[in-house]
Amino acid sequence: MTLFHAASALLSNGWAHDVLVEADEGGTIRAVTPGMAPGEARRLRGAIIPGVPNLHSHAFQRAMAGLAERRSPPEARDAEGGEDSFWTWRQTMYRFVHRFTPEDAEAVAAQLYAECLEWGFTSIAEFHYLHHQPDGTPYAAPAEMALRHLEASRQAGIGLTMLPSLYRYGGIFGKEPVPGQRRFLNDLDGYWRIVEDIRAAIAGDSQAGLGLAPHSLRAVSPDMLAEVSRFEGPIHIHAAEQRREVAECQAATGARPVEWLLANMPLDERWCLIHSTHMTEEEATALARSGAVAGLCPTTEASLGDGIFGYPAYAKANGRFGFGTDSHVGTSPRDEMRQLETSQRLAHNTRSVVTDVERPHPGRNLLEAALQGGAQVSARAIGGIAPGLRCDLVELDHEHPALLGLHEDRLLDAWVFNGQGNPVRTVVVGGRVVVADGRHIFREDIAARFRAAMERLTA
Repeated sequence: MTLFHAASALLSNGWAHDVLVEADEGGTIRAVTPGMAPGEARRLRGAIIPGVPNLHSHAFQRAMAGLAERRSPPEARDAEGGEDSFWTWRQTMYRFVHRFTPEDAEAVAAQLYAECLEWGFTSIAEFHYLHHQPDGTPYAAPAEMALRHLEASRQAGIGLTMLPSLYRYGGIFGKEPVPGQRRFLNDLDGYWRIVEDIRAAIAGDSQAGLGLAPHSLRAVSPDMLAEVSRFEGPIHIHAAEQRREVAECQAATGARPVEWLLANMPLDERWCLIHSTHMTEEEATALARSGAVAGLCPTTEASLGDGIFGYPAYAKANGRFGFGTDSHVGTSPRDEMRQLETSQRLAHNTRSVVTDVERPHPGRNLLEAALQGGAQVSARAIGGIAPGLRCDLVELDHEHPALLGLHEDRLLDAWVFNGQGNPVRTVVVGGRVVVADGRHIFREDIAARFRAAMERLTA
């Protein structure tokens, strides 16, 4: 049994004090008891919040962060509509991705996962489509690249939901893929082999889960999507990220992407629609009522110029959402939360958007949405501090300059909206301390492997 004592902790029914958290040898919480003395427990003197789920990651793109900011040459801009956008960024990604070896993928993923842990993410959903060798040939072990991410998660100590992505086409419902997509492509038989190899690799591992990720309506056929939709666990799909995607879907099907999914797929609590940026009010209301989760990645969406999520209509219908870091231009949950709120302020010329009369603190509201939405679509027992859930804890240092003199919900507001430094002091995943005094316990070793990989990738 492992014991942690929290001076204050955010539980499902609100803040509690002098909380004793007992975790078994497997890392699952067995008891949570407020009003207890520390005894022999490890003392966490700051404010304790549940570990935050990161519901959307393409780990290899961490190596690209900052490398795609230069203005594209005229020929590249002209080929993609005349402006720098997601589509010109994608061409840069295609040129970069062919360099990755399995060893590079593992090193980059481990670095990303360690960084995420240092900022307070304790689990990550890896939307994985970098499957094959540069010429498109499968590795001898078809799930080689996916298993490298699993190994990276174990090195870093982060919880992982592996989401192997089904990617077959290069455009809405049947357009042939381009050469830059070769490493991503599978037919259904090849895809199910990868899924089964991952399932075998994580069997009995309480730190790992499995979901499916049909990439998008651009990349799979309706029949493929229908087969995937029978899966009983989480199903993640990119939807309505860019206006051009919406227009192409309308031209091909007569419906917008989210509209098409609502009409043709059994959307329910299993589904996570990544981005969902460009929805009508009717789509937003229907998506909310389906019970699915909108997977928001605000810093990436801002970086790519995708657009601003239509929060008011979705919130009015009590829509569920969570946060991912996607392309990893940022790796902090608070940055994603802050970007959502501040983008809404800019769009609607008002403040305190993610609040209501009964819940006046946006920091807590954003955190609780992230916990609920992320846990729902991660296939793991996470998202809170309660018996039966994984012992994933984040200690916010109440003596950090950004948080001085603040407590409970006011402290959470400051954590999210005061961007001065990183107040995360201790991170526990599955009952094991992986960040101490703000530093990942294996930071130097992981960083050394990352440095070697980046030297090769950028040579």
